[in-house]
Amino acid sequence: MSDPALLLLASLAGGEKHGYAIMEDVQAFAAVRLGPGTLYGAITRLEEHGWIRPLPGDQRRRPYAITNAGREHLRQQLAALNAIVKTGSARLRHT
Repeated sequence: MSDPALLLLASLAGGEKHGYAIMEDVQAFAAVRLGPGTLYGAITRLEEHGWIRPLPGDQRRRPYAITNAGREHLRQQLAALNAIVKTGSARLRHT
């Protein structure tokens, strides 16, 4: 899985983080390295949807937090992925 928006939401579900911490977290749990352009493009889209929000930070680092709407979107996306995993795994057992 390499959808940047989904990876960011999964990262922020674990707590608020600034951009670099999100990149490091995603690298650790998904083995996906997000470049700055991809990261901040996804942050912008997630903010526009109301799924994350910026928090007060210092001049260099701005933390972000997942919103309730973002948690619900993440739940829905993970349920859809789970259905794909179950179907794919069942089909592989029959081949």
